[in-house]
Amino acid sequence: MQLISLFIIGVAAGLLSGMFGVGGGIIIVPALVLFFGMSQQTANATSLIALLLPVGILGVLEYYRSGKISADNIWFGLTIALGLTAGAFFGARLAIDTSSELLRRFFAIFLVFVAIRLWF
Repeated sequence: MQLISLFIIGVAAGLLSGMFGVGGGIIIVPALVLFFGMSQQTANATSLIALLLPVGILGVLEYYRSGKISADNIWFGLTIALGLTAGAFFGARLAIDTSSELLRRFFAIFLVFVAIRLWF
């Protein structure tokens, strides 16, 4: 069940990444903190694994060396990456077929929702 949840987080991040150019900081990190009880640092590192492994390898290594992530977090990040792949494809397709105005409004609503959820 945990792997399915992680995959769904990846799909959601991929969809929003494809639609709005966002994902890690707005979807993955809050989801890992809120739904998996990770610390902010661990969630940040896990997001780096999922999104930026080739680019962010040095950041991931530093988080790993400092004990902020474990092998389980690496698997979490890789599972999310699978969902990101599928979600980004479908999110981009949705965005292409949606008017710019409507897409901008959906993004604004989403940002307000995330802000309220994180505030409270």
